[in-house]
Amino acid sequence: MKSPAMKPRIAIPSPTSIDLDYNRRCLPLYMHAIEEAGGIAVELPLTASPTKLQTMAATCTGILLPGSLADVDPGRFGQAKDAATAPADLARETADTLLLDHAAAHHLPVLGICYGLQSINVWRGGTLLQDLMIMPVNHPAGPSIAIAHTAAVAPQSLLGTLLTSDEAPLIDTFARLPVNSSHHQAIGILGQNLRVTARCPQDGVIEGIEAEVWSGVPMLLAVQWHPERSYAISAASRALFARLIAEAGKERPSRASQPASV
Repeated sequence: MKSPAMKPRIAIPSPTSIDLDYNRRCLPLYMHAIEEAGGIAVELPLTASPTKLQTMAATCTGILLPGSLADVDPGRFGQAKDAATAPADLARETADTLLLDHAAAHHLPVLGICYGLQSINVWRGGTLLQDLMIMPVNHPAGPSIAIAHTAAVAPQSLLGTLLTSDEAPLIDTFARLPVNSSHHQAIGILGQNLRVTARCPQDGVIEGIEAEVWSGVPMLLAVQWHPERSYAISAASRALFARLIAEAGKERPSRASQPASV
């Protein structure tokens, strides 16, 4: 077991600058999952300046982008705001962009969760469906519903390799993983150099993405559900955080030997 000083430090921005009560409820779940997996959670406050955020990020070797009550500003992907779209959180968007750029420059592993998945997709030039409206699946189910639906996961993907057959049996060549759900938006057009690794089988909503080309970075993986909520009951949830910590604990290539970021 590594000493606390040697544990990988994982940068995690505060979920939102809009609703501090949401942060108090939700941030401890992410931090607990990071710490249970063997890392140290380093909260990056959204009140900090970009310079301060960059300085704090430089002390970390992994990044976790959490969920949020906000929606990504649709102007960033060339759309007018839908009436159902929640207010944007400029401070959170600034922090996410800074952290993703930092990860690309320094070859750090990234795990995105819910809003974090959507943020990554927009950062890579993709778009979002601003409201799923009435769907056959209850995607906005919320934290009180432990299993909202299943995700059909490609077994050969990084996400697929983290699953066990007990929890996610193979059905029609895809692993079927039970997941929670708490979102009303989803990926529309996929961002550059990303690939879909999971979908909701009932309606095709994208549930998982990962990097197709990521300049040698060991992990850029994101899921639309909330594994921090199911950490205690789901081996897959624990495996997601464990993989982030494992990759964050590896030696990074020297800056001189790093290829250009995508």
